[in-house]
Amino acid sequence: MSEAVLELRAVERTYKTAAGGLTVLNGASLSVGRGELVGLVAPSGAGKSTLLHVAGLLERPDGGDVALEGRGCNALTDRQRTLLRRGRVGFVYQFHHLLPEFSALENVVLPQMIAGAGKGAAKRKASDLLNRVGLGPRASHRPARLSGGEQQRVAIARAVVNRPAVLLADEPTGNLDPTTSETVFDLLVSLVREEGMAALIATHNLTLARRMDRVLTFQDGHIAAFEE
Repeated sequence: MSEAVLELRAVERTYKTAAGGLTVLNGASLSVGRGELVGLVAPSGAGKSTLLHVAGLLERPDGGDVALEGRGCNALTDRQRTLLRRGRVGFVYQFHHLLPEFSALENVVLPQMIAGAGKGAAKRKASDLLNRVGLGPRASHRPARLSGGEQQRVAIARAVVNRPAVLLADEPTGNLDPTTSETVFDLLVSLVREEGMAALIATHNLTLARRMDRVLTFQDGHIAAFEE
């Protein structure tokens, strides 16, 4: 495997419940290299979303550490983590979460401007990327006028427009029909390979999971190789 871009090092995560502590991650470790796609397959409630939230610096682990491009993140302040997440991590969810009042182009422009890009440069880059994902003619349309697959392609463009080192996806095709799922997944693979991102993708779709470089699952809060 190429150099590690994303590492989870013996990560622990326990939630407080009325019945006591609920341990979801118990010494979970993994490593994802540049340009590598790693699938994460497990039943609902096993901890996939928690793992992605910890990996994406949305939650702090109770133990262990997360490293992005070799940099440990536990000692960082909340502001430092936010800036690192904004610049180096892209997220794709099952539901696109596009801003409904903005066009496809504007949805891809916005994260660039938040990161400090000028409006003109951000519009040019967004337009180029939407053309690349086959949505150039639909760039001026708001999400409500786009199909589910088109909305998800815009969401992927938004996630990668700032060229993150890590792409985290939580059931990115889970809300799509099988044919559209294939199209969206093919796009995701193409962008990951071409941009050299490290991708960790949670999915229930075993057909798509088998096309990734490796597939992982949970065993008592640990990460293990998935075996059918």
